[in-house]
Amino acid sequence: MNDSSAAIEQISINTLRFLAVDQVEKAKSGHPGAPLGLAPIAYLLFHDVMKFNPTDPLWSDRDRFVLSNGHASALLYGVLHLTGYDLPLDQLQQFRQWGSHTAGHPEYGETPGVEVTTGPLGQGFAEAVGLAVAERHLAATYNHGEHTPVDHRTYVLCGDGDLMEGISHECASLAGTLGLGKLIVFYDDNLISLDGPTELSFTEDVTRRFEGYHWHVQMVHDGNDLTALRKAIDAAQEETSRPSLIRVRTVIGYGSPKAGTSAAHGEALGAEATKATKRNLGFPEDKSFYIPDEAQRHWRQAVAKGQAAQARWNAQYELYGKAYPTLSQQYDRTTAMRLAEGWEKAIPRFAADKPMATRNAGGAVLNAIANTVPELFGGAADLTSSTKTIFKDSPSFHVDPKGRNIYYGVREFAMMAMVNGIAAHGGLIPFGSTFFTFSDYCRSALRMGALQSSHSLYIFTHDSVGLGEDGPTHQPIEHLMALRVIPQLTDFRPADANETAACWQLALERKSASFMALSRQDLPVLDLNKYRVFEGVRQGAYVLDASGRDIILVATGSEVSVILQAAEELKKANIGATVVSMPSFKIFEEQDEAYKLSVFPKNKPIISVEAGATLGWYKYIGREGIAIGIDRFGASAPGKVVLEKLGISVSHVVAAARSLVDRKS
Repeated sequence: MNDSSAAIEQISINTLRFLAVDQVEKAKSGHPGAPLGLAPIAYLLFHDVMKFNPTDPLWSDRDRFVLSNGHASALLYGVLHLTGYDLPLDQLQQFRQWGSHTAGHPEYGETPGVEVTTGPLGQGFAEAVGLAVAERHLAATYNHGEHTPVDHRTYVLCGDGDLMEGISHECASLAGTLGLGKLIVFYDDNLISLDGPTELSFTEDVTRRFEGYHWHVQMVHDGNDLTALRKAIDAAQEETSRPSLIRVRTVIGYGSPKAGTSAAHGEALGAEATKATKRNLGFPEDKSFYIPDEAQRHWRQAVAKGQAAQARWNAQYELYGKAYPTLSQQYDRTTAMRLAEGWEKAIPRFAADKPMATRNAGGAVLNAIANTVPELFGGAADLTSSTKTIFKDSPSFHVDPKGRNIYYGVREFAMMAMVNGIAAHGGLIPFGSTFFTFSDYCRSALRMGALQSSHSLYIFTHDSVGLGEDGPTHQPIEHLMALRVIPQLTDFRPADANETAACWQLALERKSASFMALSRQDLPVLDLNKYRVFEGVRQGAYVLDASGRDIILVATGSEVSVILQAAEELKKANIGATVVSMPSFKIFEEQDEAYKLSVFPKNKPIISVEAGATLGWYKYIGREGIAIGIDRFGASAPGKVVLEKLGISVSHVVAAARSLVDRKS
């Protein structure tokens, strides 16, 4: 490399550094330290290494980049602007301000070029593992011979905080087991965290840890050494059987008076320190958001380079389409997130001849639609035989990457974060499953999926104390209400096998994050000749029996059968009960006011029945209503016994209804 090439590289790197610093300085909020240290890595990736087209951020075969240490967002925004994404400079100047596209942490769907939402440490790492899983499965599915429409890598920047979080252990272990050779992670080993030196809390040998996870591990001792960094990247790309970790010793706040200290981490440098930093690195200290012309031209080479790469891919893909028309049509459809025409005809209807657990119904639906929805892909956290989430005619992904069954192991948090990453990749509709009580382990991932509107499906079984003998550690109480309050997350708690089928249809059609709470115990099946189940589920709540004028009984899930029986008992006492099934709070809230009032008319007494926390029901039943539920922990005993002892019974509902009617009369 000649002197002029080295000079333009350094000017380009420093331009990126100070775009980040100036964003933080103008906002008086943010994290300047990591961008100052990581700019050389970002430069190499976006200028020399990665395959992407800034003018088409959603090109399906682009390399993916994940900033797991999302607090360094100013670095990413600087890169996206410089390389030609639709992120104007005035957006950088509105960093962390209301209505801007430059939020404090990167948000998927808000900023072009941001692949996943990151910030809660460790989750970006896990989502990147999901991205790499998706690439491998899609490559195995669609690539044939010389035709490789799916052939890209996932690159990640992470820091000490990411690797301290337990989720990093979970997903790094699985990534090594799966041998994800197209996953390359840069570990920003700057020896500093917010509280001070990492030696206060993080002294493990990260290199040996990742070697133990079966990763390919390298060390670059100087984060400013572009030659050493490029050599490490080349070696990582050549390693195809293991994921790669490149440990890079950087200096947080490089070039600033606060370099190497925690003071450079989470606050603006300040006016004088900013000037000193620019002076130290030979940059004009009196200019903010300054982009030298030569740096602009150098960075913007990414546009022509990316367009040429995509043009080559387009030409090859046209040949692929002629050679494999069925596969190319499927690829086009799934990457566009379109379901196949008429796919819903494969959804089974269940006869009302014998009871069925909704977990079993869910498994039956999954396999019935497997051929018409080939983009469905997922598994369980070591509970496949219990959650029934397995494709019976497909191998394991670990054995054959074409396989649609992925065994996540006992890694609930990593599983659901990886599901979000798989969804963000495109081309697949992923699901993860475990017992409902363990939604606590992965709640943050569910929240992230909802925040970024991922088409992620979270399947939970053993949804109430009705699971029985495993006892209160495994019996969910507060979980259903706790997840219902997450914005943009759709709740489904179906009453029977047919509602389960209807919920699956909606979960696939809505193209957003949703969860299902399914029963372990068998439940009576609603007769489709009698009840408008599929239409009713689409409205979130619907009337099963409108014959009663005295009181409304509303329930979800397994308790719907309880209130149907209670209504029959009340008839014997000349009390007419309207029966309502409410499989989804969120979908019901999306209905117009007239429909809501048709289900819950004013001034009629209402009793709700749900085997979980009662908090939240009063919105529908009013202060005068009665919420029958469980506001204590469960107990170890046969499921029917636990439900009876805790008041989830026909007799309890009947007694409550009689008292409420008497009170109103």
